[in-house]
Amino acid sequence: MASAPASGEDSLIARYFKPIATDPGAFSLDDDAAVLKAQGADIVVTTDAIVEGVHFLADDPAETIARKALRVNLSDLAAKGAAPAGFVLTLALRAADEAWLKPFAAALGEDAKSYGCPLLGGDTVSTPGPLTISVTAFGRVPTDKMVHRSGAQRGDRVVVTGTIGDAMLGLDILKGGAVASALAGDDAARQMLVGRYRVPQPRNALASAIRSHASAAMDVSDGLAGDLTKLCAASGVSAAIHIPGIPLSRPAAALLARGIVSMETLIAGGDDYEILCTVPEADFEAFAQEARKAGVPVTPIGAVIAGSAIPSFLDERGRELVLKRRSFSHF
Repeated sequence: MASAPASGEDSLIARYFKPIATDPGAFSLDDDAAVLKAQGADIVVTTDAIVEGVHFLADDPAETIARKALRVNLSDLAAKGAAPAGFVLTLALRAADEAWLKPFAAALGEDAKSYGCPLLGGDTVSTPGPLTISVTAFGRVPTDKMVHRSGAQRGDRVVVTGTIGDAMLGLDILKGGAVASALAGDDAARQMLVGRYRVPQPRNALASAIRSHASAAMDVSDGLAGDLTKLCAASGVSAAIHIPGIPLSRPAAALLARGIVSMETLIAGGDDYEILCTVPEADFEAFAQEARKAGVPVTPIGAVIAGSAIPSFLDERGRELVLKRRSFSHF
């Protein structure tokens, strides 16, 4: 008997995604589910969706959209101290556009290989609404070793990776805002900031150090101020942050000095996808050494203090910055 013709969805999956589903547990995407072996570890699960017009712009390249979709989830795994194990993808498309799908799938496959996080399965659907990509990622940690938000203790150092605020500046450039005008003559700075918005750099190389030394951790997705507030609330503590110690890129620092952007904008803007963690004082030097070996810059920016007050951000004279907004919010 002749086999039934493949549906449009089946053909799309076979053409673009089966080639990158290389893990044996994916069964070449020919089954209804995949198998992820625990390998004697705990399985950490995280999911994030990115939506056109909210997390990326309609004219962003397909390659950067693919990388962002996976990397925002990899960032969550890194903050939990987990090693990537695989992911499933849900793709809601307005049309099966080969000119878009080909570079999207190629970039997704490159990142899946680079980060050791293979495609295990998923779903493709049509939608009349905005393009939406949802990834659920799985990671492995030794039993009972996942790092929570809730472990911060009084006296711990508050630490962040990388620099803060760049992604928000990159978005402003793409939208033709004040930052775009201020950096009109600095193409290198413009490209760097746009790159930080479009393609996050998840800190998975630091996962082992976070697991070994951090008392609490999360990634900075909605803004440093807001995410620190969430971490402190989960831990039942507060924090005092030294504003001059917050790491900024050269362009961000220059824009701040010129008054083009405010510190509130930088620490509340979101999309940084850096790691925010608390590290006991006795562990900090070992943590910093491991970070240097991993090639990930880390900066202590303050300390955990007792109490339930919202974390404070203090200038060089000890004056508190009053924040009207602490983070990005969808609602």
